[in-house]
Amino acid sequence: MAKEIERKFLVASDDWRQEVEDSSTIRQGYIASMSDRSVRVRILGQDRARLTIKIGRSLMSRDEFEYDIPVRDAEELLQAAFGTVIEKTRHCIRRDGYVWEVDVFSGAHQGLVVAEVEMQAEDEQPALPAWLGQEVTGDERYSNLVLATSGVEVA
Repeated sequence: MAKEIERKFLVASDDWRQEVEDSSTIRQGYIASMSDRSVRVRILGQDRARLTIKIGRSLMSRDEFEYDIPVRDAEELLQAAFGTVIEKTRHCIRRDGYVWEVDVFSGAHQGLVVAEVEMQAEDEQPALPAWLGQEVTGDERYSNLVLATSGVEVA
């Protein structure tokens, strides 16, 4: 089991684009959810898929279990996902020992751009790039689960 500890921000400018090292497309959907856990399927590019189980109530730190699965299985699971299948392009930026992931949403959430940084401990204070806007860590409106299930009743 891994512990996911991350901070999330809105992005205020396009200055991050000059720092991108790699990018990938992502399609993801949720196949199960309760108030303190979720099961997500994600297809990365055309040839890789993962099943992820997240447990915990905190939006900053949760237990995370991830497993590679066949893309064909992931495609079928996305067909069974409730709510909206999220579509985004993830851009990775490495700076000061951290990896920043900038997600540019398309589809139903066209125009939304958020950045996340994963940390080893909740008390870490990574240097914040100038292109960041408001911090939205803990703001459920920006969680992928809420983005995917807005308007859908979740247990």
